[in-house]
Amino acid sequence: MQQTRLDTARIRSARQVIDPMFRDTPLYCCEALEPHLGCAVSIKLETANPVRSFKARGTEVVASRLADDGSRAVVCASAGNLGQALAWSGRGRQLDVTVVASRFATRTKLDRIRALDARLELVDGDHELARERAAAIAHREGIRLVEDSLDIETCEGAATIGLELVDAGPSFDAVLIALGGGALATGVGHVVKDLAPEVEVICVQPLGAPALTHSWRQRRVVTTDSTDTIADGVAGRFPIPAVLDHLLVVADDAVLVREASIIAGMRMLLDHAGLVVEPSAALGIAAILEDRDRFADRHVAVIVCGSNVDMDTFHRWVGAPLR
Repeated sequence: MQQTRLDTARIRSARQVIDPMFRDTPLYCCEALEPHLGCAVSIKLETANPVRSFKARGTEVVASRLADDGSRAVVCASAGNLGQALAWSGRGRQLDVTVVASRFATRTKLDRIRALDARLELVDGDHELARERAAAIAHREGIRLVEDSLDIETCEGAATIGLELVDAGPSFDAVLIALGGGALATGVGHVVKDLAPEVEVICVQPLGAPALTHSWRQRRVVTTDSTDTIADGVAGRFPIPAVLDHLLVVADDAVLVREASIIAGMRMLLDHAGLVVEPSAALGIAAILEDRDRFADRHVAVIVCGSNVDMDTFHRWVGAPLR
């Protein structure tokens, strides 16, 4: 494989500093989904942990290295999941954590950031405005700015999921990965292409937030003026050039899916796998629903990457009564 920003040996080392509660997450073939999707689906479940997403794998690496360097404070911008994860990892290492988020972010995510003792600052804009504010705070206070997907630690942490997929031994034909900033896609993609190059790496993004997918297809950074998707965890507008360069090496395809398919995927995971997931976590199922012929009779791994969702909103989306 062509050289990328990541190194598999470093990823194996990074795995050692991640709290065991975030590692070796469940991986199982969900037989109940097969009749409805026409393919075998193995679920890699990244929600059964204190922050309900994969993000702590990366923040554990970040916080560990900051603590080793004697740092005492850190700031990030987040749509919610990264902020929770950094707050959790920082609290355990006596780091003062500031999270900047849009005041329009999911209330449940914001409440959990506060509950984890982080200082939360809200901006009247989208995630890109939050990123600008976080950078200003870092500059003013002389502290570390954690930028998801750009900072290599976030990619190394996410990449440990790839190690677990490959080490488990099932002969997957493809792995479907939610595409937002790119840490998950480039991290897992790197490991899969390094250790199991025959497995197809397919990235999935909402049609309403297509910047990185368009960038991958055109092999240059493409930005968008706005986003329009319920999948707030992957709703970026300005792809990071270094991430795109990496994605061009490890991704076999990048596809866009409709909002209706995302909601259908959420409902399918609820009905047939008993999982409540946020929209970003249903992107893989949505991709299968939109191209059944492509995946027919294949064995597909889907990373269920988060479950931080407001329950009232969730039930409005999937049309299910409270149980």
